[in-house]
Amino acid sequence: MKMAVFNSRLMLVYFLVLLVELFISGAYGAISQGNMRTIDGINKEGPYLGIIVPNAYEMNPLLQSPSFQTHQHFPYFDFAGRRFRIGGLGNEKVIIVMTGLSMLNAGIATQLLLSLFKVKGVLHYGIAGNANSQLQIGDVTIPRYWAHTGLWNWQRYGNGPDDELAFESDGDYTRSIGYLKFSDYNNGTKKDNSSSDNLLNNIWYQPEEIFPVYGTPEERQHLFWVPVDKHYFSVAKRLKSLKLGGCVNETCLPRTPMVVRVRRGISANVLLDNSAYRQFLNSKFNATPVDMETAAIALVCHQQNISFIAFRSLSDLAGGGSALSNEAAIFGSLAAQNAVDALLRFITLLST
Repeated sequence: MKMAVFNSRLMLVYFLVLLVELFISGAYGAISQGNMRTIDGINKEGPYLGIIVPNAYEMNPLLQSPSFQTHQHFPYFDFAGRRFRIGGLGNEKVIIVMTGLSMLNAGIATQLLLSLFKVKGVLHYGIAGNANSQLQIGDVTIPRYWAHTGLWNWQRYGNGPDDELAFESDGDYTRSIGYLKFSDYNNGTKKDNSSSDNLLNNIWYQPEEIFPVYGTPEERQHLFWVPVDKHYFSVAKRLKSLKLGGCVNETCLPRTPMVVRVRRGISANVLLDNSAYRQFLNSKFNATPVDMETAAIALVCHQQNISFIAFRSLSDLAGGGSALSNEAAIFGSLAAQNAVDALLRFITLLST
């Protein structure tokens, strides 16, 4: 009997020890112990420049560049559906991650990069639509500020610019940033919009102004235009003389593309192909590149107090209007390569 009790207690102790061992070797939160060891090994060689790119067709020219050298022991680390590629570009150690489309994917990938790895700065590149008719396809734009213009307040029908918006008193929305005017429709019949009074009864959208930034947790702060790093932006000025590609096979652009610093860029979960909206963004905000990721990356870096800059090469005039047809299909690969060339040159300048 005593032996049976002893054996039962021994089995219980063994079972508890086994559970503890499984727990210890399992995970710290969502990260397994094995992954933590790998991350620690990668971080011991840091800090790194984080390079964030939206899609494979934009990332592949960088990976295929002779400038990129894959790390011999840690070529990549897979986590949460992302592949973090570790290597070097020139004298800089880098970690490259692809986000996928949209603000959500870009924000998640950026936060994972900054949370898992020792990162000293973030460089983002890709192609973008163009809202500035003074520039052309293939030009690489480097905005000083980025904004997320996809958060809107759809105002109650019949209200106008003198009527307060929902949540405006809390500082969440503002009438001062911008609005869109739509035609009035009632029971399928278009109203006469010839008078200014009728215009006040249009459906209005209002962009949201509030963004959380680093500071006291859960305390509201407002930021619409997210700035890039001042030093990075200053270094980018030296890219002005960079020679970029201007031809795809025998099809060439009207002039050789150039690198240009611009005032503002716009991001939203919208693939913009509308000339009226493009003109609104340019006239109201002085925006040039329009895309679906950069503002999310800029905001996360701003929250984490990490240096950030973005290079967006123009692939088409958003909504058309150019003499060139099917612009993005023809020149998308050229635009992607030009963005990579600007990035590589920037890294060289940053190291000198």
